[in-house]
Amino acid sequence: MSARYAVHGPAAVITLDNPPVNGLGHATRRDVADGLVRAQDDPAVQAIVITGAGRAFSGGADIREFDTPQAMREPNLLSLILAIEASGKPVIAALHTVCMGGGLELALGCHYRVAAPGCQVALPEVKIGLIPGAGGTQRLPRVLGVEDALNMILSGEPVASERLAALPGQRLFDRLVEGDLMTGALAFAAEVAARRPLPLVRRLTAHHPNADAYFQFARNTATAMAPQFPAPRKCIDMVAASVALPFDEGLRLEWSTFTALMLTPESRALRHVFMAERAAGKIADVPADTPVRSVKRLAVIGAGTMGGGIAMNFLNAGLPVVMLETKQEALDRGVATIRRNYEAQVKKGKLTAERAEQRLGLLSTTLDYADLADADMVIEAVFEDLGVKEQVFRRLDEVMKPGAILASNTSTLDLNRIAAFTRRPQDVIGTHFFSPANVMKLLEVVRGEQTGKDVLATVMQLGKKIRKTCVVSGVCDGFIGNRMVEQYLRQAFLLVDEGSTPQQVDKAIERFGFAMGPFRMSDLAGNDIGWAIRKRRYAERPHMQYSKTPDLLCETGRFGQKTGAGWYDYQAGKRDAIPSPVVLELIEGHRRTLGITPRKIGDDEIVERLVYALVNEGAHLLEEGIAAKAGDIDMVYLTGYGFPLHRGGPMRHADEVGLFNVVRAMRRFQHNPLDDAAFWEPAPLLARLAADGKTFGHGL
Repeated sequence: MSARYAVHGPAAVITLDNPPVNGLGHATRRDVADGLVRAQDDPAVQAIVITGAGRAFSGGADIREFDTPQAMREPNLLSLILAIEASGKPVIAALHTVCMGGGLELALGCHYRVAAPGCQVALPEVKIGLIPGAGGTQRLPRVLGVEDALNMILSGEPVASERLAALPGQRLFDRLVEGDLMTGALAFAAEVAARRPLPLVRRLTAHHPNADAYFQFARNTATAMAPQFPAPRKCIDMVAASVALPFDEGLRLEWSTFTALMLTPESRALRHVFMAERAAGKIADVPADTPVRSVKRLAVIGAGTMGGGIAMNFLNAGLPVVMLETKQEALDRGVATIRRNYEAQVKKGKLTAERAEQRLGLLSTTLDYADLADADMVIEAVFEDLGVKEQVFRRLDEVMKPGAILASNTSTLDLNRIAAFTRRPQDVIGTHFFSPANVMKLLEVVRGEQTGKDVLATVMQLGKKIRKTCVVSGVCDGFIGNRMVEQYLRQAFLLVDEGSTPQQVDKAIERFGFAMGPFRMSDLAGNDIGWAIRKRRYAERPHMQYSKTPDLLCETGRFGQKTGAGWYDYQAGKRDAIPSPVVLELIEGHRRTLGITPRKIGDDEIVERLVYALVNEGAHLLEEGIAAKAGDIDMVYLTGYGFPLHRGGPMRHADEVGLFNVVRAMRRFQHNPLDDAAFWEPAPLLARLAADGKTFGHGL
């Protein structure tokens, strides 16, 4: 049973019981409907209470049923709410902990609502490209007022029940229950059992004194803030309908709008992201109940930009950190940078001065490896050189206590070789943070050949604690993100050789939705970093075709923002990318040396070559088992590389375009004499899926 039925004196209690958040899947809806009928037929029952088992009233619709017949199988949520409204006996929703989406819509269909303090209330559908579809846009403005309701619907963020209860004129809650919720709900049910007529939210009115101007302002704001997403503007239209239309007419318009949005590529992408983010934490051969190690004290090797940012993650989570450097001046600089970061947060009102000092109080420093002996986990963030890593890990192997986790922040190096520098390779794991580490959401967790399952489970759990999106990668050069981005950049540089300018490439991919184009990104990261990788590639992969233009750029010392000059020029203290005539002359001169006559390249070709380079390399990663799921690759690119959210990640975007079309474009690129024909040979997995009419998301 997905909903339990019991009788407590004169009240029937229907308890949603569908872990983990009592999602309103078909089985749960059916059991609630059966419970309503049972209560109606029992003359001893005078009132009905609906609540949720465990840690939620209800988290809403079961998104796994979307795009399946189960989603609309009767009783669907609309039908269930209509049955509640039609009940001859009062129905009271007893809300606690979590009441979101369809769960809130169900509660709004009840005659009364009581809530425990601290209950998190939300209509988050906009986050998956939808509007509330079971009356939420029509009922919430009637109980909260138009502006407060619209703010909740547009943000999708949860609001505490006591805050909502304090709003002037609110009619969402009939009572906040201190103490035991069920005791209070049953007492309230006894009070209202004989009251007639039964109140219905649909009978209330939604009103705004200046509706036309208010809604137009809201539309303008939504268009400016989220131009790629249709759902926010539709949310506004639906709340406007609650003011302008009779309830049933507004309900019909809401439903037709909801079903139309379900079919949009933006909603499909966001629903994919929702599922992929949750799936990323699930590792096929690591059961959810795998024992984890206790991590209560951290150590960080290196007090530079990366080491300091990594340390801040754990300080923010209330974990003490000892930071090691080789020189006191480096430690002092690192601590000063961390302090400046916290002071900046205090100045912006994001953190209190007291909390900042508490976090800084958890930080200690040392020049002696022996002081790390009590740490449960150590993360090295030293120079990206295997010889340097070897020295660090051999020393850690000597001083760290048995069972301590030894982690490397390497972004490209072979973790298995690093693990081999120790006598405990089962304790070694990669934790690849992205810069700035205290801001970026992505954490690539690199699993070595001998990494223990308990170590992997521990680090994944710890990643959640520091609010990272953790994605597991196998060991290869560059792991998931950097291995793919190398091919993306390689295409960007070849496009410039053939006739594009850095500005054109950047603008084309930014119009596609990337946060930053490849040339601006390279200038931000440092062009010398890519140069060092290419030098290694020339020796390791002499057959691979690279443009030499970025090497010529680096030979002039134009390393990017840190030198004030890269692919663009930069003014001191500013990050604005200014097109550089020096760079254009360098590019044109190199073309003349190569005998290349520049051609006009369209933005569509630029976008396809950059994005499909990611897709093809991603397919190789899946084939090799470096990435377990296409959704994992998408999460890496959405949270670490600025891929446009409304497209759902590179692999999801390829599915949307159609893998047949992706392969056809790649075959076309193979005929370009200035491109790398071998690279554009579709990865075997991509070729198979395209031939079979399948997608990367198939089976996710």
